[in-house]
Amino acid sequence: MSEQATPPSAELSLHGARILIGASLDMAGMDAIRSAAKGARIAIVSDTNVGPLHATPLAGRLGVPESDRFQIAAGEVNKNRIEWTRLTNGMLNAGFGRDSVVVAVGGGVVGDLAGFAAATYMRGIPVIQVPTSLLAMIDAAIGGKTGVDTPAGKNLVGAFHHPTLVVADPAVLKTLPPRELRSGLAEALKHAIITSQAELDWLLANAKAMLHAEGPDQAVAGALIERNVRIKAAVVARDEKESGVRKSLNFGHTIGHAIEAASDYAMLHGESIAIGMRVEAMIAEALGLAAPTLAEQVTVAASALELPLQPLLPMTADAVLAATRTDKKARGGAVEYALAAGVGTMAAAGAGYGTRVSDDEVRAAVVRAFSA
Repeated sequence: MSEQATPPSAELSLHGARILIGASLDMAGMDAIRSAAKGARIAIVSDTNVGPLHATPLAGRLGVPESDRFQIAAGEVNKNRIEWTRLTNGMLNAGFGRDSVVVAVGGGVVGDLAGFAAATYMRGIPVIQVPTSLLAMIDAAIGGKTGVDTPAGKNLVGAFHHPTLVVADPAVLKTLPPRELRSGLAEALKHAIITSQAELDWLLANAKAMLHAEGPDQAVAGALIERNVRIKAAVVARDEKESGVRKSLNFGHTIGHAIEAASDYAMLHGESIAIGMRVEAMIAEALGLAAPTLAEQVTVAASALELPLQPLLPMTADAVLAATRTDKKARGGAVEYALAAGVGTMAAAGAGYGTRVSDDEVRAAVVRAFSA
């Protein structure tokens, strides 16, 4: 570690991944990346938004030449097999071997795609995640899920591939557009709802500090990242491959992913998940699985975090319903929902955390949510 480098505010471990929270990319974080790479040749992967802001300076400090830096076009629409092919072909043409390491610098799209490239390149090489969005810091970079979207649906081609290192530097959130920051808060809201009322109270009490016009308060941002990483890491440590309790992390995601896909990815992931949680809370209430106040709690919390309650563009209930049919959580051709029974409680916890819901019940909840 360099002389000026200060230690991270928190360090966790998950399935071999070292997770550093609060480590500056200028100092301790960079040193950790260099150490984790172990002298291997580095392929830095970023996108057209994040590249100039963070990947290029980091590559310069690490001594990674231009020829070993790769960019994808920004946006969820580019998290696809075409970009995966372009990236892996580029690495092959550049002569990267099995002793190489991928460093993903960006949000969830970059992390998912670069992670999948690392998982599949020469049957697997290490990946280091350097998340630059709040959503990636507290969710996408944690837990080893990687993959790409297809015309049939979101994240349908992928692999579990844990990073060797995650460096989450809250300082980079200063460059994050406000809409993207709010999108990340949706995943924090999900974590709070599935965890406890105390966690939800803390999140709402600190909402203004995160949504400040001049950028999030750094101390609060660091605390929020740490709390959320601990929540997700604790779940993943119990259920790595999503056969049980890890399904609870999918609350709001069946409908949320469908909304995201139905919008042709014009809506951000977190925006879609916020609406998805509201719809799925209504489904749980209608089925008698949740307290009759859950949907209102989700609505109030989402509003406090300045998240949308309805789609930002015209969308029918049937379009959303159709988009759920290719959800990766489907079993035996039927879609399963991870439904909350209340704040801190999941429905069907003793039955694999999955609940099958009829089309009529889903449609009714979507119509209600979209009109209220």
